[in-house]
Amino acid sequence: MLLTVSKRLEFSASRRLFVKDWSDAENLAAFGLETSARYGAGRNYVAYFVFSGAIDPGTGMLMNISEIKERVGQVLHDGFDHKFLNEDNPAFASVPPTAENVARELFAAAAPLFQDGQARLVACHLSESEDRSATFYSDGNCEANYWFKFSAARQTMSPQLGDAENQKLFGVAASPFGHGHNYRARLTFQGSPAASAKISRCLDSLRRELDHKNLNLEVPGLTNKPVTTETLARYIHQRASEWFQVNRVRLHERSDFFAEYWSAGSLFLGFQAPFSAAHCLKSEQLSAEENVALYGKCNNARGHGHLYLTEATVSGEFDERSGTLTSFDALRAGIAAALEPWQNKHLDLEMNEFSGRPSTGENIVQSLWPQFDSRLDGRLVRLRLWETANNRFTLRKQAS
Repeated sequence: MLLTVSKRLEFSASRRLFVKDWSDAENLAAFGLETSARYGAGRNYVAYFVFSGAIDPGTGMLMNISEIKERVGQVLHDGFDHKFLNEDNPAFASVPPTAENVARELFAAAAPLFQDGQARLVACHLSESEDRSATFYSDGNCEANYWFKFSAARQTMSPQLGDAENQKLFGVAASPFGHGHNYRARLTFQGSPAASAKISRCLDSLRRELDHKNLNLEVPGLTNKPVTTETLARYIHQRASEWFQVNRVRLHERSDFFAEYWSAGSLFLGFQAPFSAAHCLKSEQLSAEENVALYGKCNNARGHGHLYLTEATVSGEFDERSGTLTSFDALRAGIAAALEPWQNKHLDLEMNEFSGRPSTGENIVQSLWPQFDSRLDGRLVRLRLWETANNRFTLRKQAS
């Protein structure tokens, strides 16, 4: 099992996507119209700094997350926040400040600041808009993400199942009158993707094919086939792969539910669900003064609380006949059952999991894992916990 802790930080900057040695036509093909912003175009960036390591059993923390904000905050202040990146940050004197290059430079600037501890920086994810993001990893790999939206109607069903089977598996979604979703799809590329102009043409082509269509009746590639979130994610991957190599596709049919298809053929389903709980961060191995120094305001004796958000991702054997990885209703019900004992509880006072054990995000996500996995038929591969929008804890099953 691999545990990671992510800290979300924001900064604003301007930049021009432009390579001096290229012609105007080459820059336009690579970066689109933004390359003409001679004095810079602006972005409100969101960066996620992801750390991995072992939990200190005494403190219940992989690392003090406030230290991430303090140390990385200085990096952002000095070289990124409210800067014209091309001129104010030497790292971009010879390379354009694309999402991939900014993520790489953020990682390079932040990683040395944490060499004094057991936790290490393993990735930096950078979002520059709702349509564009990138992730740089400690092994040197980089991913580029592009999102697009479309609205479509469908009947969730498989022509290989009878009416009764479709109704049992898909419920009201199997209605022959159909229903609709506002979809968001993310295409992820390994390394440097194709030129911006080609990616834009690919996304436009996918949008024209799917937007405001009845997927069962008006998309030839889906006719007489199971139309589910899983098969639609796989279909988008197939169509995008006709343009260039795509590592994976994630498809959200609603904000709390997605399917993801990987180039190796793996399929995943993810579902988010909240729970409300109170707690007080403290360690019985520390004195009162040490607890205050370590946990700060989170050590308030009367407690405090969060509306936690969980995200469970499952995998397993895909059923070609039905077009499903698992039943949506079973996924949702299993997660609800796992969270029910945690709802509206004071974790330290009412949950045995935290008897003599700090109720940190790291310990919470570890305690939740067996509760989720047992109710999801052992198919859980990743569990995420947001304590706040800025603090995320992730536990994932590593490949054997």
